[in-house]
Amino acid sequence: MSRKSKRSRPPEPTAVPPPVEPSEPSALPPAPPPPERAAAVGVRLWLSAYKVEVVLFLVGFAVLASFSSQRFLRQSAAPHFVYQAQSWLEGRLDVDPQVLPNLEDWACVREVKGKKVRCEGRLLPGDRWYVSFPSFPAVVMLPFVALHGYQFNDTSFGVITGALALVSFYALLRSLSRRGESLRGQNENIALTLILAFGTLFFSCAIRGEVWFSAEVMGVALTCLYVRNAVGASRPVLAGLFFSMATLTRTPLLFAGLFFVLEALCPGPHRREQLQALASNWKPAVRKLGLFTLGAAPLASLAAAYNVYRFGRLGEFGHAFLYNNRVNVDIDRYGLFNLTYLARNLEAAFLKLPQVSWNPLRLGYDPHGLTLLLTLPLLIFLVIPKTRPRLHLNLWLTVAVCALPGLFYQNTGYMQFGFRFSLDYTPYLLLLFAVGGWSLRHRAVLAAVALGVLVNFWGAVAFRGYTELVRNW
Repeated sequence: MSRKSKRSRPPEPTAVPPPVEPSEPSALPPAPPPPERAAAVGVRLWLSAYKVEVVLFLVGFAVLASFSSQRFLRQSAAPHFVYQAQSWLEGRLDVDPQVLPNLEDWACVREVKGKKVRCEGRLLPGDRWYVSFPSFPAVVMLPFVALHGYQFNDTSFGVITGALALVSFYALLRSLSRRGESLRGQNENIALTLILAFGTLFFSCAIRGEVWFSAEVMGVALTCLYVRNAVGASRPVLAGLFFSMATLTRTPLLFAGLFFVLEALCPGPHRREQLQALASNWKPAVRKLGLFTLGAAPLASLAAAYNVYRFGRLGEFGHAFLYNNRVNVDIDRYGLFNLTYLARNLEAAFLKLPQVSWNPLRLGYDPHGLTLLLTLPLLIFLVIPKTRPRLHLNLWLTVAVCALPGLFYQNTGYMQFGFRFSLDYTPYLLLLFAVGGWSLRHRAVLAAVALGVLVNFWGAVAFRGYTELVRNW
């Protein structure tokens, strides 16, 4: 049988695609959202990323404003920085004596034979008046004073600054956790921030305005920004900038520059080996120190020139020129800092106790001070830490050099609740607790926290300072 050969079929005709028409509008990439919607999305993303900080700010602001009470709605009786800012806006470096709200802690300078001296006796037409404190808070207030003039409310401004300081402290704690310098989690960092807010002298200082307390609270905020950039000497220019801002807010914070120096020289855990290696590899440390100086130099140079113009000396901020002040006798005899003052400052910081009267039953405080063992009971756990990580020594050395000026200073901080100068180094003390290993759930720690909150609640309610005395509240 013959096999029939298979015929190959002709290929099927290929379907010709239809001609491509011009793209319809629906085929184009989606149009970008309108600016309003894009902004809303951006705000939602930001709130999602920083929701803890936002909540801390709102809670801090609400509680501090509530405890500020009637003070919150009025300018304090010591709005020195407001008057300094307004004077700058009026084109003068001194303060117009015709508008001074009071004569409490102002510097009065008189020129005698070309030398700047403190005003004594009858005031003369050529006498110049200045704020006797570092002036950076007045710089921060400038845009607000430009809107409100001499009536700007420094009390509500201080409450807002206090709430921002809490956010800055939480951001610092979170940064340390991310770097592995602290083992605290988010909830513990939140708890430590709330301890700063309501379990330290920060509470009673942040609710009242007044030149003395406004500077303390702003100093806390700037300290947190400084330390965050100084850890590991990671951002030396920013660290230098915030360091200069802090120093020009609270002079004792000048000594906190030691923290950056230590971080630049030995940023790792092996301190001895790093210090030995500096002999052959010193350039990275010197470069960081140079950048730090570069960041601090602009504001420092302006402040030094301002001091020379006002008082004739680079480092003089005004207290040697206090007008008709009770401390002038001591200043003239011993100077601003002297060993003679140590005993009374140690007493104000560690030995003064609440005053109890039994008939009638009444609890009082000494306006010269109150022991830190009551206003910051967590101090006990810093002496017996569970762990001593890399930052432990650097933080303790910074506390020591920041505390010494206040202990040798001519004034205990009167009038005050507690030893208010301790607020300069309170952030470092709480950082020591954060890295010290004690659990916040330990019963003794909880008892210390509760005691601190209770004592500082008392201070926030009971302290009657200059504003209350002037207005007879």
